[in-house]
Amino acid sequence: MRMGGEGIGCFPTGRHYPGIAHLLRVVAAGLAEEFGGEHAVDALDLVCIDTETTGRDPEVDRIVEIACVRWRGDGEVERTSWLVNPGRPIPKEASDIHGINDDAVKDVGGFGTVAADVLRAIAGAIPVAYNAEYDRKVLVAELARIGLLPEKPPPALRRNVEWLDPLIWARELQKTEKSRTLVEVAERLGVTHGQAHRAADDAIATLEVLGVFRRDPRVPRTYGAFVQEQRRLARLFDGERQRWRRF
Repeated sequence: MRMGGEGIGCFPTGRHYPGIAHLLRVVAAGLAEEFGGEHAVDALDLVCIDTETTGRDPEVDRIVEIACVRWRGDGEVERTSWLVNPGRPIPKEASDIHGINDDAVKDVGGFGTVAADVLRAIAGAIPVAYNAEYDRKVLVAELARIGLLPEKPPPALRRNVEWLDPLIWARELQKTEKSRTLVEVAERLGVTHGQAHRAADDAIATLEVLGVFRRDPRVPRTYGAFVQEQRRLARLFDGERQRWRRF
């Protein structure tokens, strides 16, 4: 049962009705166990994961660059990125987007050479990505290929943990705009974007876009309420997309 779009007995601000707050204990789906639902989104330990790949199919295509940027509050804590040899030629149409060609990766190792470092970079943090489903599938597929899916996975690799995804919020908060690519959303918000389609710059822009959205009064302030509203918006968008496909 839900009220106000954020959880049982909550107003849009995320604050419980004072007369019954002590009786409520909301267990929200999609949360990482490291952080309670009442945790302020602004105070979460976040890690933005961005991948550049050989193509658009997360099950088949391979990573050529991956970045992990740790973020807390309004600031960057740590930034790491790696070029990766995909073990196959990089198609021109992919290189035309991210600028990474075969020469750029000829002297670096495959994903297996950086996988342990990636796992350390994402440990213990709430995952973030722009169009998160894609990056999540790409990362899991790469780890599965080398047999390195941890027995005790970090939040980003748990099936039941929701990645924070500014794209879902852009569809709602900028619903009247035709394009909601990261580049254009960032520009509309006044966020400086470095080199588009390079992993570290995209990750930083994603986190800064999320930071602007967090200050919007329509966006819940607590982790549990934020995730539940994001899940609701994602379902609405998926439902609308399915309806359009019938025509």
